[in-house]
Parts: sequence; structure tokens; C-alpha cells
Amino acid sequence: MSSKRERESERRRQEKFEQRIADKEQSRHGARRRNAVVAVLVAAVAVVGVVVATALSGTGGDEVAADPATAFAEDPTAGTAAPQDPATGGAEPAPTQDPASQDADNPCPPGPGPVQPVQVDEQPPPAEGPVTMTITTTCGDVVVELDGDAAPQAVGSTVGLARAGFYDGTPCHRLTTSGIFVLQCGDPTATGTGGPGYRYGPVENAPADDVYPAGTIAMARAGNDPQSMGSQFFIVYEDSVIPSDGAGGYTVMGQVVEGLDIVQQVAEGGLAPDGVAPARSIGIVSIDVEESA
Repeated sequence: MSSKRERESERRRQEKFEQRIADKEQSRHGARRRNAVVAVLVAAVAVVGVVVATALSGTGGDEVAADPATAFAEDPTAGTAAPQDPATGGAEPAPTQDPASQDADNPCPPGPGPVQPVQVDEQPPPAEGPVTMTITTTCGDVVVELDGDAAPQAVGSTVGLARAGFYDGTPCHRLTTSGIFVLQCGDPTATGTGGPGYRYGPVENAPADDVYPAGTIAMARAGNDPQSMGSQFFIVYEDSVIPSDGAGGYTVMGQVVEGLDIVQQVAEGGLAPDGVAPARSIGIVSIDVEESA
């Protein structure tokens, strides 16, 4: 009898032990499920937080403005935090050669891509009187007459940079073809943000009526910042109205007297696939400066 009772008692203890094991396993499984749910919820909240923070801060996109009527932060058609682009934009560097540059009517060989700029940190002195610059491009010579009396800072800076070789081998990285008609050059990086180690202002010799006739050569700058001019300039190839902003208009240095047809032929090719650079690539080989006595 005692043996039977002992076996029965052992059986009940075994059952209880197994039940406790099962209960613990079920408890651990429930905890794992709860932890997984909490982790998913935490991750979801984190993602929502990032999205909201991005929306409120305005980040997550290109900081460079791209409105062709805002400023020429050295880009004659849009404002940008970087001082150089009359139509600003955070453009990608212009390709050294695009298939579109090989169209039958293209007068130009493939133009240059971004280059390492010559370092110029000190602003050259103001200019006086008329200055003639022959801009030798990959498509031919463009000759401009600059007025050092009307825009002494801009002309002096541009002449000084040209003599230092700053512009040599640089691409003309931006073309605008709607409303404002300009070809922008002078940024060795081809991004719309490059320039020398200095900036200057204020705006000089801007037209009161915001009209920039074909052949005008003017300085690009950042939107609403009159102290943001550097090396970038633009050539107007068709009469354009470029609205002033909080900084005023754009510093007109002078006029193209020969070779405007070259710029117009480049413009006829339209835009490259990036929507910023000219499809018919053009760049500056060198600039020769001749100041009148």
C-alpha cells in the first residue's frame, strides 16, 4: 500500500513540476511578445519624430534656392546662400562632355568640368576707367568692355581674378532659358557656390528698371545679400527683366562688344539633362585684360 501511495504522490509532484515549467515558459513567451510590440511602437514613434522634425526645420532638401527671379548669388536667376550664381541653384557639377554637346549645330568642342581653383583671398583694388577683356572660350572669343568708373569694385575684382588665372579652364556651369536669359560663368567648382576667398559689396550700377539688355555682363550674388559678390558673373544673351530683391539689382560691369553670337548659339542648344548646365558645354580657356591708358 505504501508503495502505491508513494507512486501516486511522486506522480502528482511530477505533474506539478511540469505545470510550473509550462507556466514559466508561457510567461516568458508573453513577455517576449510584449517586448516586441513595445519595440515596434518605439521605432514607429522615432520615425514619426524624425519626419515631424524634418518638416519643422525645413531640412532634408537642398538649401540652395532655385527661383530664377530671386537672386544671382553668383547665378543670375535665383537666390542662394552661397554668393555666386545669378540664378542660383545647388547644381551638380557640369559634365566634362555630354552627348548633347555633339549635336550637328554645336559650334563647340566638349567644355571643361570642375577644376581646382587658384586661391585668391585678398580682394583686388578698385578699377578706374574702361577695361577691355577678351574671354577666350572653348567656343571662340567673347570680347567685353567694362566700365571701371561705374562699377569700380566689381571690375577691379574681376580683372584681378582674371590676371591671377582664376578663371582659366573653368566651365560656364549654368544656363537659364525661360523669362531670364543668361549664361553664368566664373565658378571653378561648377556648383554655383564656388568663388575666391573673399566676398564684397554693395551692388553697383544696377539698372533702375530691372531691364538687362542682351550683351550685358553683370555680377551674380546671393539673394537679398549685397555683400555676397565674388567671382561668378553672367552674360545676358536676350533682353531680360531680372527683378530686384532686398539687396537691389545686379552690378552691371559692361557690355559684350564681340562674340555674343557664341553665347546665343550655346543657348540654342538648350539645357543638359541636369536642367542647369548648357547642353552645348562651354568653358573659359583664358582671359586677356587690356586697360586703357
